[in-house]
Amino acid sequence: MRRKISYGLAVLALAGCSASASTKQPEQVKADPVVTPPVKAPVVMVLGDSYTAGIPGVPPEATYAGDIARKLGWQVIIAGHPGTGFVARGSIGMNFNQLYNEQLRWRPAPDMVMVVGGHNDATLKKPLLGLNDAALKLLGDIKTRWPGVPLVLVGPMWGGDPTHKALLVRDTLAQAAASQQVPFVDPLREMWITGNRSKHTGNADLYIRKDKIHPNAAGNSYLADRLIMSLKPLGLDKPGQK
Repeated sequence: MRRKISYGLAVLALAGCSASASTKQPEQVKADPVVTPPVKAPVVMVLGDSYTAGIPGVPPEATYAGDIARKLGWQVIIAGHPGTGFVARGSIGMNFNQLYNEQLRWRPAPDMVMVVGGHNDATLKKPLLGLNDAALKLLGDIKTRWPGVPLVLVGPMWGGDPTHKALLVRDTLAQAAASQQVPFVDPLREMWITGNRSKHTGNADLYIRKDKIHPNAAGNSYLADRLIMSLKPLGLDKPGQK
């Protein structure tokens, strides 16, 4: 008979409770299961250059944009193309405004939009030519298309200590963001990446690829963490949640 004793009764015996075969156990009242309402993942659009859209061997989901989405539970829509910028058109022949119109503008309203770039504009011979007007147009178009949707502008990311042109581009974009009352995140002023990859100085040696430009896997994770740190004080790490 001992072999027929159920595991549940054995646990009761170990707990100091007794039950004879002739004693009827009271029925247990089953509580209604607790149903947790589904949480809607915020939809965040990120428009940018190769840092955002990826490079050969690094798909968009492996960039900082994909990593930040995983860390914060976003549903991310990554747009853009390597080599592009507010003015720079890259090999695709389109700048950010054109890419926005082609890849994002026709979609339903997201919970937040981030525009991240300026690196490729800083590599142009005349980096400031048309930059302010292009940035103002893009930010204005996004605000008009989705009024009330949070919009963030993130300045150029660099694979080490920035060039003078990069700082000029950063300043122009910061002014454009201020005039449009758009929060501006400044990776250069905050010195996210420092030093020189070739000289093994700063943190560039740890986070930047041998091309001296793009982040490696650790770098993308690091950039995602830094961006999260910048978004939290703005209350934008959880867009769409009141």
